[in-house]
Amino acid sequence: MAMTEWMIRGPEIASCNCAYGCPCQFNALPTDGTCRAAVGIHIDKGHYGNVKLDGLNIAATAAWPGAIHQGHGEILPIVDERATPEQREALLKIMSGQDTDPGTTFFQVFVSMCDKVHEPIFKPIEFSVDMKSCNGHVKVPGVVDVRTEAILNPITSKPHHAKLSLRQGFEYTDAEFASGTVSSKGPISLSTKDKHAHLAMLHLNGHGIVH
Repeated sequence: MAMTEWMIRGPEIASCNCAYGCPCQFNALPTDGTCRAAVGIHIDKGHYGNVKLDGLNIAATAAWPGAIHQGHGEILPIVDERATPEQREALLKIMSGQDTDPGTTFFQVFVSMCDKVHEPIFKPIEFSVDMKSCNGHVKVPGVVDVRTEAILNPITSKPHHAKLSLRQGFEYTDAEFASGTVSSKGPISLSTKDKHAHLAMLHLNGHGIVH
């Protein structure tokens, strides 16, 4: 069967339980040996075939008992309740790694490393981000709340801004690192304060990052 062409472009907020910087970004093991994370994305422009996805939000919570590449994880897809039935189907296909070359997007990689994909939730998803200040917020009422701010210098208490560039990433090419606080009451429990977060502008299609 021919692959349906898709594309999404827009800002992402992600936060996990690792220390600032997240060793996983450097192919090292996570800080405490496990990975627990939440992510939210606003789609400025997007489509799946002829289905337009502009203006919609998606989110997810996920957890692995070890590093992501060691597998046995679980993930909860969350889709904007404003999406039409066609848009919901399209977004879930993208988020589950369908119509995607293996290993080319973090959607496909993460789901392939999960033993359990929870039934998707359709709820309002609040999303706001300021890349310059690193202030960001993703909220799905009753499910997950993610807040980010600049990492603060421990001596001066002034914002400490750091950025990472990945030449061969499957999520982003450049990301601002920040401090994230996450709480989740959904099927995947998350509770972190002042841990790793990154803010990035995504541009992905079924073949990977669009350069």
